[in-house]
Amino acid sequence: MRISQFLLPTVRESPADAEIISHHLMLRAGMVRRLAAGIYTWLPLGLRVLRKVERIIRE
Repeated sequence: MRISQFLLPTVRESPADAEIISHHLMLRAGMVRRLAAGIYTWLPLGLRVLRKVERIIRE
């Protein structure tokens, strides 16, 4: 699959609502997206990373 086919919305500027550095980096990298106050959704790249981490922990 080509990288251009991924849903990968990166952001250059700092998200105003991000206080924790990991939250800030995940928003900027396009791993999660804020839907509403306190509700986030995993984007394809973030979900893939999450699945890989789960698999490593289970091994």
